[in-house]
Amino acid sequence: MNRNPLFPCLLAAALVLTLAPAVAPAQSYPTRPVKIIVPTSPGGATDLFSRAFAPRLSQIWRMPVLVENRPGANQIVGAGHVAKSAPDGATLLISDASSFVMNPHLYKKLPYDGLKSFTPITVLVRFPWVIAVHPDVQADTLQRFAAIAKAKPGSIAYGSFGLGSSAHISVDYLKNLLEIDIMHVPYKGAGPALTALLTGQIQMMMVTPFLVEPHARGGRLKLLAAATARRIPGLPNLPTVAESGVPGYEAGTWFALVGPARMPREIVERIYDDTLEVLLDPFFREKYVTQQWFEVVGNTPAEFAQFLKSEYARWDVLIKLSGVTVE
Repeated sequence: MNRNPLFPCLLAAALVLTLAPAVAPAQSYPTRPVKIIVPTSPGGATDLFSRAFAPRLSQIWRMPVLVENRPGANQIVGAGHVAKSAPDGATLLISDASSFVMNPHLYKKLPYDGLKSFTPITVLVRFPWVIAVHPDVQADTLQRFAAIAKAKPGSIAYGSFGLGSSAHISVDYLKNLLEIDIMHVPYKGAGPALTALLTGQIQMMMVTPFLVEPHARGGRLKLLAAATARRIPGLPNLPTVAESGVPGYEAGTWFALVGPARMPREIVERIYDDTLEVLLDPFFREKYVTQQWFEVVGNTPAEFAQFLKSEYARWDVLIKLSGVTVE
């Protein structure tokens, strides 16, 4: 057989060209600064965690990773921006559950699909919630708070980080279970809502202990109950909502990292691997996870995709039970 002497080299080159698209995106990523969109105002838990997380990725990638706040419309503004971005990994989103599994049940004309418009990367952390009240509220227990609210319907206002947010839905669900009438005041993020609580503009809020526990220790707020299945280890003397007369009640949320839909698998895996490196770093976990009352999740993109589907169904039920409507 008359074989071309260049055939082995041509074959090797063909193999390289065939494999190159599969490895090149991950090897070269990122080729320019990466922007992490936070769909809430500065000062809230999502913003603070993102600003601790971004510099660590920047160190790994040797490329700037910038955090940009795009609050508005219960996180729809920021999430919608990412959904419309190019799927090249240059624009990512860190958001709580509202963007993905709550807003689709609340808004008829959402500018994106909660499950289809994003590429799941990982759930970063999950965290508990507590019920905090202003010191002027003459209640040290959830039972006493409910009694005051029943005696003076509409006299107590509670704040949330947005109309239709997870905090809004969770408190309205609790309100219905307790059969009390308290007024909802939405804010553009947990930071502004906390300021309103500290200044007495509102009287109650369901929020992460990271934002309110230091103020409770200083006497500027009071904690009534933990909205968790079991007592929070860092607050062993704080009873749960279930222990306070509402059996089975549990609330909380999580922060997730996603990109626009149709991101290349190799880039997703690169981002996931490097994100996991950050989350598992002992210093980062101690300072930005444990001390912030968070718990690392770090599930794989495939596991996160399945989790999103189950959360989508769960929040559909909770929203209907809460009676919350936004349109």
